[in-house]
Order: sequence, then C-alpha cells, then structure tokens
Amino acid sequence: MKITELLDVRAIDLNVSVASKDEAIDHLVDLMDKSGKISDKAAYKKGILAREAQTSTGIGEGIAIPHAQVAAVKKAGLASMTVPAGVDYDSLDGQPAKLFFMIAAPEGAGNVHLQALAKLSMLLMNEEFRTRLMAAKTPEEFLSIIDDEESKRDAEEAAEKAKEAKQATGYKVLAVTACPTGIAHTFMAAENLTKAGEAMGYPLKAETNGSEGVGNALTAEEIAAADGIIIAADKNVEMARFDGKPLISVPVTEGIRHPEELINKIRNGQAPIYHAEEGASASTGSSTAQGFYKHLMNGVSHMLPFVVAGGILIAIAFLVDDKNAGANFGSSTPLAAWFKAIGGVAFDMMLPILSGFIAMSIADRPGLAVGFVGGLLAKSGATFADPFATKISATPGFLGALLYGFVAGWIILLLKKALKGLPKSLEGVKPILLYPLLGVALMGVFASAVNPIMGIINGGLTSFLNGLGQYGIILGIVAGGMMSIDMGGPFNKAAYVTATGLLASGNYTLMASVMAGGMVPPLVIALSTTFFKDKWTEEERNAGLVNYVMGLSFISEGAIPFAANDPVHVIPSCVLGSAIAGGLSMAFNCTLRAPHGGIFVIATIGNWPMYLASIAIGSIVGAVVLSFWKKPLEK
Repeated sequence: MKITELLDVRAIDLNVSVASKDEAIDHLVDLMDKSGKISDKAAYKKGILAREAQTSTGIGEGIAIPHAQVAAVKKAGLASMTVPAGVDYDSLDGQPAKLFFMIAAPEGAGNVHLQALAKLSMLLMNEEFRTRLMAAKTPEEFLSIIDDEESKRDAEEAAEKAKEAKQATGYKVLAVTACPTGIAHTFMAAENLTKAGEAMGYPLKAETNGSEGVGNALTAEEIAAADGIIIAADKNVEMARFDGKPLISVPVTEGIRHPEELINKIRNGQAPIYHAEEGASASTGSSTAQGFYKHLMNGVSHMLPFVVAGGILIAIAFLVDDKNAGANFGSSTPLAAWFKAIGGVAFDMMLPILSGFIAMSIADRPGLAVGFVGGLLAKSGATFADPFATKISATPGFLGALLYGFVAGWIILLLKKALKGLPKSLEGVKPILLYPLLGVALMGVFASAVNPIMGIINGGLTSFLNGLGQYGIILGIVAGGMMSIDMGGPFNKAAYVTATGLLASGNYTLMASVMAGGMVPPLVIALSTTFFKDKWTEEERNAGLVNYVMGLSFISEGAIPFAANDPVHVIPSCVLGSAIAGGLSMAFNCTLRAPHGGIFVIATIGNWPMYLASIAIGSIVGAVVLSFWKKPLEK
C-alpha cells in the first residue's frame, strides 16, 4: 500500500508549536480524528501510549513515528506534522523530534502498519527528503513531496527486482514462435533463435505455439526480466502479457532466416515499446498485408483439424462401401453411412470455423459469434428473398466464408467505436448483448445482400475448374510449384487454402496436385543428400535422412534449412520438381479427399499408383537438377 493512500491533507499540519511529548501526541491524535480514520480518540490514544511505554518511537534524526493497532481504528491511516522548533520526545539519539508521522492500523488488519512503518523508515533515512518535507509550505506540497519520493523508491525497487530476476532466469531476450499449422515453422524458428542467442552470448528462451498447444511457456518473472520480446508468428498469440516491453513482431520465417538480426535489434534498443491497450494482436511494425495474412492464417489454422478429420472419415466411407451401390455410393451400408455422417459433421464446421476465427483475430472475442454466423450464412446461401435457402443453385462457399470473416471483424470494430460513448455502467452489457445482437443482425443484412453475388462467383469458379480438362494441367503445375516457392509461407498457404476450399465444392483434383507439390521439396533434399554426397557436409547428409519422413508426411518445411543456406540452387530446383509433380497429378486425374497426411492417407487417393509416380518423378527431377547445379564441396 502506498503511503499517500494512507495520508490525506486533513491529517497534515505544518509549522506546529508544541511544548511536550504529550502535547505532540494529542495534536497528532486530533489530526487522525479529523481524517475520519478512528472511532474513539481516547481508546486510540491509549493504544499509542501503550506502545510508547514499551520504548520511544522517536527513532532519531529528528523523526518520530508513533503507532498503534487497536479496535478504535476504522481504517488504516496516517497523520503528520512538522515542529520546526523541535520537542523533547525521548528520542533514541536524545535529540528533539521535528518531523512526525502517526500510524493507525485496524485491529486484525494484518501487518498494514508494519509495512507503512518499514517504508516510512527507509524514506526518512534520506536527509534531503526530510529537509524538503520540513520546508513544505502547504499540506498539498507536503503530500506531493512524499508521492514523488515514494514513486522514485518504488521504481528503484522494481528495477532491482527485474535485475535479480534476470540474473536468476539467465534470459536476456524472449521469443514466441507460431505458424498456422503449428508443425514445422514454429519449432524451427524457436530452434534457430535459441541457437543464435547462445552463439551471440545473449541467452534466449523461445515459447512455441504449436499444434499441440503452448510449449516452453514464458513466465511472468522471465518477461519482467527480459530486455525485449521477439514475436515470430503468422497467427495471433497472447500479447497482453508483454505490455510495456520492447517488442518486435515479424513473420515466423524471419525467425528461421534472420535470428541474429532480430536479436541485435533487441540488444541495440531498436525495438518499439508494445502497449496492450492498442490491441492484443502482434501488430507492432507489421504491414497491412502482413496483418491480412495473419488474420487469414488464424482462421485457417483453426479450420484445418476439422477439414482433415472430416475429409479422411468421408474418404473412409467410400473405401468401406459397396462399390456397386450406384448413386448411394459412400453411404449404402450402415458402416459407410456412419463414417460419412460423422465426417460430414466435422467437415461442415469448416466454413463457420474459418470465418469465426478470422473475425476473432481482427476484433478479439466479440468477433467470434458474428464470424460463426457469417460462415454459416455462406454455407447456406440465404438471401432476403429466400431466407431458408430452398431455391439456390450455388452457395458462396469458401470464398463467402473468407469474405464474411473479415467483414464480421470490421463490423465489431465499427460497433466498438460507435458504442464508445455509452455510460460505463453499460460496459458489461456490450460483449454479452450489444455486440452479438447488433453484429449478427448487421452480418445477416450484409450476407443476405451479398450471397447471390458470391454464389454466382463460387459456382462459376467451380464450373470453370471442373471444365478445364487437359488445360487443368497448367493449374496443377502452378499450384504445385507455389508449394515450393516459400515452403510454408504465403505462396505455399495461398495454394493450400485454395485447394482446401475447393474440397467443399467437390473438386478433389487440385488438392491432390497441391499435396504432391508440397511433398516434393523434402524428398528432393533427401535424395540429393543420399546419392550426391560430395555436394553436402556430413551434418547436412544426416539431416537429409529426416527429410524422407517429412516429405512422405507432407511437411514441406523440412527443406527450409537447406533453402536458407543455399536459396539460389535449392529453391528453383524444388519449385521445378513440385511443378512437375503437380502437373502430372492433374494430368493423371488423381484425386484427394483428405487435405493432409501425405503417404499415410493413400487409401483416400484416387488413382494412387500414378499419384505416387507423379511424386517420384518430380522428386527425382528436382534432386538431379539440384545435385548437378550445386558445386561440390571444397576439399
């Protein structure tokens, strides 16, 4: 508790003249009574005198701090006076007392008076502080001097605690890493940042926001002690805890590629101070494009588990069903119908989850409900003329959910501004009534008006893709190649999200091309490090073996360390291999109903022998080009 919270101007009297210790005590008790802190003056004074009987509270240096903890005290408080001429107070050093602070503590109130006594004692040891108090002209000035000194002391103590905490934790900089899928980028960025900090003599701890949750979580003590924070993330992370700390926010790939540069910015004091009231997203220094990407990826990362689980279960339904079922294929037997129903429930969550979490990324929790409703309206295709969507030919689908997620977030941001002037008593009503009610209503108006247009666009796009025929090979080449341009970055995710969205419209060929393209980069590295050993170091050859597993598992990021070390040779070779695999998959009319899993979901792949051949051809071509292009190591 602050001293200035216990002392008010009514209990301060300056330039007092008293003839004895008893008069000094009486005057202070009167001041305490004026401040309304005691209920019985006589009982309170009795407590003061009982304490003085034990030993004088005149502590020397012209200071006296009489105090008592009795039932007559209603509320903890202080009274103070200055006696320039001094008065004999039986002080420990035999000198007159000139500066008085009397403490009143309620009975049973713990150690409030002891805390105040300890704090006062430390402050009053400063001779310059005592001199300023004695020279104060008004009670207000007296109180202000105490407030300034106390604030200064508190700041010094906080700095000392932070210094001790820093010495205890050993971490000078902290990092948080996160990518949309929470698989490879997240942990690679954490690993590179940690290693760079160790090499630079600047210890770093990295928290990972992975697919299984938060790992290596940062503590409040570590945050308080750190020189700064690095946020290397492509989705939102918990930010309020970093309020007031120097903070850098960058895409997760920057944590992989330029860890030393990020750490140096913290070390050199180049990071801006983050203020939580400006928003909980990691927006410091980010561009509009980066913000858009981060909101989109927040929706995609939450959507993917539903799509993966639903897609695989639906695919299993077709595998276990009677192949002669005709129009009912996929649900003609009880087992197949069960798999399809459960998978359908999960898969149908795709659009509302995407839309809801995009909105939440933009507008925090109030955006979630409005975004969910937007996604459901995109799924149903409801309009003003047909609110129950009984006559529509095409729904807005994935594109509509994407748009409505952003619109839902912007609606909530506008409502927050519009309702800012409401009385504070209504603050609690906003998130549980006003935001969802007005937000959902406005979302309904917008979606009902736009659904017909989005339905036409989505239907046209689906028809166009389904009717590409042999020209679809070009699309497969482009989409497959995009998976290797940045291996998990914006290009990669743009192709992947598009293919995933088309699954909901029944287009399974692009998804096959995209996964084939994404499997190739690690396989290119694995093959090259295995069969062309003279081009790679022993460490790279050992790391290359892991890429067989990562490639077969559809984890493109396994190639990133190699691409970062030699982008000129690795990236073009991988793009070529991925483009070939994607184009061949499309040419062979391969299909894929599961949006992830690599070789482990082969049972869900249509024309799987040629699909495996497409991946093998693309990987071999990429590995050969890379290996002949790359110079041998110098011996």
